[in-house]
Amino acid sequence: MTTALRRLRNYIDGEFRDAADGRTTEVVNPVTGEPYATAPLSGAPDVDAAMAAAEAAFPAWRDLIPAERQKVLLKIADRFEERAEELIAAESENCGKPIALVRSEEIPPMVDQIRFFAGAARMLEGRSAGEYMDGFTSIIRREPVGVCAQVAPWNYPMMMAVWKFAPALAAGNTVVIKPSDTTPASTVLIAEIIGGVLDELGHSRGVFNVICGDRETGRLMVEHKVPAMASITGSVRAGMQVAESASKDLKRVHLELGGKAPVVVFEDTDIAKAVEDIATAGYFNAGQDCTAATRVLVQESIHDEFVAALAKAASETKTGAIDDEDVLYGPLNNANQLAQVKGFIERLPAHAKIEAGGEQVGEKGYFFAPTVVSGLKQDDEIVQNEVFGPVITVQSFADEKQAVEWANGVEYALASSVWTKDHARAMRMSKALDFGCVWINTHIPLVAEMPHGGFKKSGYGKDLSAYGFDDYTRIKHVMTSLDG
Repeated sequence: MTTALRRLRNYIDGEFRDAADGRTTEVVNPVTGEPYATAPLSGAPDVDAAMAAAEAAFPAWRDLIPAERQKVLLKIADRFEERAEELIAAESENCGKPIALVRSEEIPPMVDQIRFFAGAARMLEGRSAGEYMDGFTSIIRREPVGVCAQVAPWNYPMMMAVWKFAPALAAGNTVVIKPSDTTPASTVLIAEIIGGVLDELGHSRGVFNVICGDRETGRLMVEHKVPAMASITGSVRAGMQVAESASKDLKRVHLELGGKAPVVVFEDTDIAKAVEDIATAGYFNAGQDCTAATRVLVQESIHDEFVAALAKAASETKTGAIDDEDVLYGPLNNANQLAQVKGFIERLPAHAKIEAGGEQVGEKGYFFAPTVVSGLKQDDEIVQNEVFGPVITVQSFADEKQAVEWANGVEYALASSVWTKDHARAMRMSKALDFGCVWINTHIPLVAEMPHGGFKKSGYGKDLSAYGFDDYTRIKHVMTSLDG
């Protein structure tokens, strides 16, 4: 006897709807590898409907004074807290994340980030008015860009949805957001929460819309004539495709793509503390984080000691059931991602050595053991390309110059960290490292007030912070004659 699958639906103009043509895709629980829900496989009619709803809602939302938009966002944050257990359950089932960690590590920052952008709504900044030509006064208006087409990833579907909708709504834009086809459940629940708040406060529910679907759905959103901006968090390939599609009508593009964060450990560091923090930052969320501490560069004088300690830490790191509070991470998100991680291990060169892990765990689901690989060279595939799994690589460097060369010697440039007690060295490294973020003696903390975003193939634009808020606005110059 089979159990009926839960039915997820699009959220368009305040209504939950199936895809116009009735197509669906199965949503799989990565803990079991079995489907537990269906979601719409949306096509052009669904995208048209969502964009029309967002476009119709935009003028009234744009024209609200910032204090009114702030009220909405603050109420949304309150509802997130009130319905936290529902959000946690949806995210844990859909992603296989440990319940306790979603509760402690995702809900509080999400709520804080929504409240931050609620405040940012009232801090629209521009240069002061002034006379730059005799007889004329110039002023700057900062305005919303319009309808935003947003695509969120599967590694943090809830939190990345917040990073997208909160600044967009705060700035006065309306939103059509698409979650990954493997993780739509929590985003659909978010739509219910936001729709309820908009309705309660008397605003059009077309301000926020959710479309479920696959890459083709995302392509239709980006290429649609209505959105003024396309924002995606995803792979480099997906980002390039979005940039190319958006260029056809010169849409604004906001891209947060892959990463290959170097973790540069110098010989004067506290090895035990560094290993503890790096293992956590490398294995958290199964390493499915574009800032994960998975590419370690260790000064050769402490290499062997560090690798031994890291391998021990890996062997003591636990993956498993979502209700086990001793678990650091759950399964990989989907079968394709498990195959990708296994492929990297299977293709390791002969000079590489697996110090810990290296294999799938269990007979069901997509679990992979905490892994450490040493003996690697700078041009090895696993050093150059993003694994997006619980695999930490280790290289040995001779001096600061080589550390900088190897750290910067990848196509990604999102995040990095430096581990040393030497303040001057830390400052030199923070200047030399070509990454959007440099942590010193830590790795992975983020705060709402500071920007997150990279360079090179890690994309452009910023999430979080006032810089992220600014990305969802446009600048207009207004000049007035003073002679009446």
